[in-house]
Amino acid sequence: NHPLELTPGIEELINTLHSQGRMVYLVSGGFRQMIEPVADRLLIPYHRIYANTLLFDEATGDFAGFDANEPTSRDGGKPAVVQSLIDANGYSPMVMIGDGATDMQAKPPADVFIGFGGIVEREKVRDGADWFIRDFE
Repeated sequence: NHPLELTPGIEELINTLHSQGRMVYLVSGGFRQMIEPVADRLLIPYHRIYANTLLFDEATGDFAGFDANEPTSRDGGKPAVVQSLIDANGYSPMVMIGDGATDMQAKPPADVFIGFGGIVEREKVRDGADWFIRDFE
């Protein structure tokens, strides 16, 4: 059993954003089943998660693939999600925080990209970010 560990300071940041009435989404190329516990801890409702869904055979429980209808399952998926959120909700400014090149692809349509290098620092992300941070404290 491995307890969920989050980057120091992220809970406080998300709580501050929530207290200001900011909408927080998790847009990931990772898997929903692994992201939902993070969302639970950060009090982010599941309808604000955009991630890949693993599929399992109902009879055997065996892995059966992933849901190809999820926008984050393909290249360009993150910018598509960000654009759809802007179109549906009129968010402005839209800020994307991420640690990888596919996160950086979301600007535009995001107005700002904040690169995060607290786990691993990627030169391309550091150099391409509007701001680059190594921690949330």
